[in-house]
Amino acid sequence: MTMVHTLTPTADLRTDVDDVARLLTADGERVRDADLDPWISDIDADVVRDLYRDMVLVRRIDTEGIALQRQGQVGLWAPCQGQEAAQVGTARAFRADDFVFPSYREIGVNYVRGARPEDFTRAWRGEAHSSFNPYDVNTAVPQIIIGAQTLHAVGYAMGIQRDGTDQACGTYFGDGASSQGDVNEAMIFASSFRAPVVFVCSNNQYAISEPVTVQARFPIAGRAPGFGIPSLRIDGNDVLASLAAMRWALDHARSGKGPAFIEAVTYRMGPHTTSDDPTRYRDKDEVERWHRRDPIARVEAYLRSLGGFDDDFAAAVARDADELGAAVRAACLSMTSVEPLTILDRVYAEPHSGLEEQKAAFAAYLDGFESAAEGQGVGR
Repeated sequence: MTMVHTLTPTADLRTDVDDVARLLTADGERVRDADLDPWISDIDADVVRDLYRDMVLVRRIDTEGIALQRQGQVGLWAPCQGQEAAQVGTARAFRADDFVFPSYREIGVNYVRGARPEDFTRAWRGEAHSSFNPYDVNTAVPQIIIGAQTLHAVGYAMGIQRDGTDQACGTYFGDGASSQGDVNEAMIFASSFRAPVVFVCSNNQYAISEPVTVQARFPIAGRAPGFGIPSLRIDGNDVLASLAAMRWALDHARSGKGPAFIEAVTYRMGPHTTSDDPTRYRDKDEVERWHRRDPIARVEAYLRSLGGFDDDFAAAVARDADELGAAVRAACLSMTSVEPLTILDRVYAEPHSGLEEQKAAFAAYLDGFESAAEGQGVGR
C-alpha cells in the first residue's frame, strides 16, 4: 500500500473532504474501503461502544480544561474538540510497550495511554515541568515546541532498532508543523534508517490563524512518498478509519519496512488555544459545515443502526463523563502551588555560578511585582 487516493491540486483543501479514505460517513453509515476494511475485521459493536465512550470522556476533559482556564485555574489550554476520533482511534492501535510522542493538543492520546485526572492540568497550571512521568504511560510529555517531538520519536525508534525489539513509535503534529524543518528532517532520518515510527499529521485546517492552503496546495500526505514513506489520507473524524489506518501503519513499521505517514483530515472546532479568537479568521458557515461532521455524533448514529446504542448506555457514558470531569477539576483545584523561585531547583544536579546568577535575577524580577503592588496600595 502506498497512497490510497490520488493527489490532485485543489483550490481549497479545507473543503476537499471527499478525497479521503473512510469507513463511516458523516451520517454514521458504514461504507467499505478495500485498504482499510481488513484492519478492523475484528471490531464488533462492543469495541465501537468503547471507542464512543473514550471520545465522549475526552471531550469532557477538554470542556473542563477550557472552563478551568476561563476561571483562572490554568494559564492556557489547547482544545481538541472535533479531533477526538483521530486521537482516540489511532491511540487505541498502539501496544502498551510502544512509545508515543504527542504535541500539546493530543488530550485523547494521553487519555487512552493512561493519563490520570491530575495529569491533564498540572503543566498548564505551571505546577511542574511536565504533566506526568513518561515511563508510567510510555508517552512523552506534551511538546510545546512545534514539530520537535518528531525528531524525538525518530531517535527513540532508532534506539528500538538497536535494542532488537518489535516495538514501534508514533508521533503527532498538526498541519502547521508539517512546514517546520524538524518534521522534514525527522522524515529524512526515519526513511534513511527505516526507523519503526508512524507520523500522524492531524490536519485540523488551521496553523493558528492561517488556513492550510497557505502552506499546502496538495494534500499533505503526498509529501511523505517523496521521502520514501508510504502514506494514507483518511477522514480524521472517522474513528474506525483512524483505528484501521494506524493498525496498518504500525504493522508496516513493526515488520521492518520502515516509517509510515497518516494525514487525518479533521477540524479544530474551538480556538487554537484559549488565548486565540477564531472568529477573526473563519466564518460561522465553515464551522457549521464541520459541526455536521462531528466525530462523536456519527459513531452514535452507527451504533444505533447496529442496535448498540440505547438510553441506558447513553446514561452510563454521561455518568462516566461527569465523574471524570469532576475528578479533573478536583485534581486541579487541590494542587498547591510552590514558590516560583523553586522552578530552578532541579535544573542541574549540582549548583553552579551561572545558575545562582539566574536565580538572583529571577528573584529580583519577582520582587518587582511586590514593589509594584505596594506602590498601588494592594493588600492594605
